[in-house]
Amino acid sequence: MTYTGDDHTDDGGGREPATVAVDSAGLPGWLAPVARAAETVRPPQLSRFLPPADGGGRQSAVLVLFGEGERGPELLLMERAGSLRSHAGQPAFPGGVLDPADGDPQGDGPVRAALREAWEETGLDPAGVQVFGVLPKLYIPVSGFVVTPVLGWWREPSPVGVVDPAETARVFTVPVADLTDPDKRATVVHPMGHSGPAFLVERALVWGFTAGVIDRLLHYAGWERPWDPSRHVPLDWSA
Repeated sequence: MTYTGDDHTDDGGGREPATVAVDSAGLPGWLAPVARAAETVRPPQLSRFLPPADGGGRQSAVLVLFGEGERGPELLLMERAGSLRSHAGQPAFPGGVLDPADGDPQGDGPVRAALREAWEETGLDPAGVQVFGVLPKLYIPVSGFVVTPVLGWWREPSPVGVVDPAETARVFTVPVADLTDPDKRATVVHPMGHSGPAFLVERALVWGFTAGVIDRLLHYAGWERPWDPSRHVPLDWSA
């Protein structure tokens, strides 16, 4: 898959987004379970928070990017700047709200948005990413985002880092081996009472939407190892 971010001219003389392919051919063998899960998983299997039936919410997308590092398979994450209005300071997948130029939110708009946002936030070269799956749209009630997780294989890695400190505090990768390590897993408990999966990795507490997606991917890919959900980690009121 080659992504340039360029538009092309339609027959009417206007501008429309170029098509972005979603292709699972040629993936490394270890990613096959994730690709299979993406084809079969249903929205309620990923989250109890689903998009509003009336079509409301801010259409958004994130890039769930798998690569190979020194310790094997890994995921790309970033830490959001502490000054942001939504989800400040949280580790997250690169991503954000769809722009009109990204195209149809019900078509390949989320794929284009995920790649664009990853480039804007981390400097990632989208041309080195093979998009191999798109998960169902999910919902983040606290911010009103309707989020499409886009799955990518970092076929040709490129340098990444903080592009704009006003948006991103740091960019880092997490080995899948750490995400599946029972000693690095816990249940986070928010002061408001709700709880969910969390990962203590790379000097960060990964929780919320991002941890929920990782948790379900590990489960449905068959990578999950038994861990103790009764191990609780509290959050600050400001989180």
